Amino acid sequence: MKKDMRYICYPFMRESASTVDFEIRTDSLTTRIGEALSLTEGIEKVHTDLRWLQPLAYHLNGSVRGKLAITPEDLEKLSGLYDDYTGELGELVEQFVLPQGTHAATVLHVCRSEAKKSVRALHKVSLEREVSDILFDFAQLMANVLFVMAVYVNKAHGVDEIPFVSKSYPIRKKKSAGHTQSSEV
Repeated sequence: MKKDMRYICYPFMRESASTVDFEIRTDSLTTRIGEALSLTEGIEKVHTDLRWLQPLAYHLNGSVRGKLAITPEDLEKLSGLYDDYTGELGELVEQFVLPQGTHAATVLHVCRSEAKKSVRALHKVSLEREVSDILFDFAQLMANVLFVMAVYVNKAHGVDEIPFVSKSYPIRKKKSAGHTQSSEV
């Protein structure tokens, strides 16, 4: 007898493979991106980019169990978004900042965190089965794009970032173009 689908929220829930945890994690990421979409309607650039990115989070989701659905072109476009945002933001994204600011920015920080959790879940999957490198590249770059989007949203609303300086990790000196500059690790 066929099980009544109203009692099944996800057909693979009882599997022990890490694939399930990855798929649940990326579902959460996709949902949070939807929340960010609802909060960024007034910032057309971010809203448009999130509208493109949201289905790709679901494509990332299915690319482990099913057919690989993240393409080199998707990765290239995402990389271009990163370059575009960082080009506009400059030094604002060269430091670690506290996840704060407008509601939209804080939700984008939550999305960033969900993307990082997805990368970790993908690593667990890779211990059990082969995972395409493009999925790791895409998921990690997605986290970084969501970070720069959060900073962009705060800047658009005139909200200053609050740098975070760790008491746990020493500050290292980096050599750059003939001079030394400090950077947080």
